[in-house]
Amino acid sequence: MTTLTTQSTLADIVTARPSLARVLEAHGLDYCCGGATTLQDACDNLQLDATAVLTDLTANSSDETPPEWATMNVAALVDHLEATHHRYLWAEMPRLSALADKVRTVHGDRHPELADIAACYGTLRADMEPHLAKEERVLFPMIRELSAANTAPSFHCGSLNNPISVMLTEHDTVGELLARLRELTNGYQPPADGCASYATLFTGLAELEADTHLHVHKENNVLFPAVVALEQQLAS
Repeated sequence: MTTLTTQSTLADIVTARPSLARVLEAHGLDYCCGGATTLQDACDNLQLDATAVLTDLTANSSDETPPEWATMNVAALVDHLEATHHRYLWAEMPRLSALADKVRTVHGDRHPELADIAACYGTLRADMEPHLAKEERVLFPMIRELSAANTAPSFHCGSLNNPISVMLTEHDTVGELLARLRELTNGYQPPADGCASYATLFTGLAELEADTHLHVHKENNVLFPAVVALEQQLAS
C-alpha cells in the first residue's frame, strides 16, 4: 500500500505502517478484530469524519520499511508470535494481577471502581491464558506441519478453518474486555490522588492493550488468512 485513502482497510493501514496503529486507536478505530473494514466504513460506524481521520493519519505517516512479520511464511510468523507477544503476556499478566490487587487494597475505599477493574482484568487473564495455551499446544504446531507439507495434512479437527474460527471468536471476547477496561479506567488515566503503583498499573494495562491489539491484528489479518490460503492451495 503506497497511498492512504478512505477505502484502505484498517488492517492494511497497520500492516503497511505499524506506527499508525496508535493514531487509529486514538480515534477509537478497531484495526485488529475490525481490520477488514475500510477507513470510511469504520468512521461512519462511529460517526467520525473520515476525511479528518485520513488527514491525521497522513500527517503522522512516514516512509516505513514493511515490518518483517508482514512477509513471513506462516511457520516463521507463529514462531514470531510466540517469541514476542506470547512471551510478553505470560510474564506480564501475573505482574499486573499482583499490582491490581495491591492498588485495590490500598485505594479501594476511596475508589470503589478498582474492584470492577480488578474483576474485569481477572476475567481477561482467565480468558487469555487458556487461549495462548491452545495456540501453542494445538493450532501453532498444526500450522508448522502445514507449512512443511507438500499436500494438505489430515488433522483431527478437519480443516484449520475450524480452530481458527474458535480463535477469532475468542479474540472478539478479548477485544470487548479490553474496551471495558479502557472505560473503567477512564482511558487509563489514574486519579489525582493515585500513588506511583496506581500509575504503574494503568500504564501497564495500557501497554497490554496496545500489544494485544497488534498481536490480534497479526493473527486475524495476516496469519489466519495466509493459513487458509495455504491449506486450500495444498488441497487443490
